[in-house]
Amino acid sequence: MPTPRLEIEYCRKCRFVLRASWLAQEVLFTFGHELGEVALVPGEGGVFELRLDGEVIFSCAAAGRFPESKEIKQLVRDRIAPTKDLGHSDR
Repeated sequence: MPTPRLEIEYCRKCRFVLRASWLAQEVLFTFGHELGEVALVPGEGGVFELRLDGEVIFSCAAAGRFPESKEIKQLVRDRIAPTKDLGHSDR
């Protein structure tokens, strides 16, 4: 069974790379054993979108805001490790 792949597509012109890399770090610290890969994907047009195995789990365009680390951890957990305790991120 292939391990999950999380893609974080960010707008390079908007310099969202720092936000994307910080979020990748947060997810890797939490799901280091459950995820197979976290990829930073340069994009354009103000994009900031997270996809887990090709499925969009968060889009700035749709939400009208950037994601919180806590909500991304919950979205990833619910799909790849539903029984995992996220500690303070679950409160």
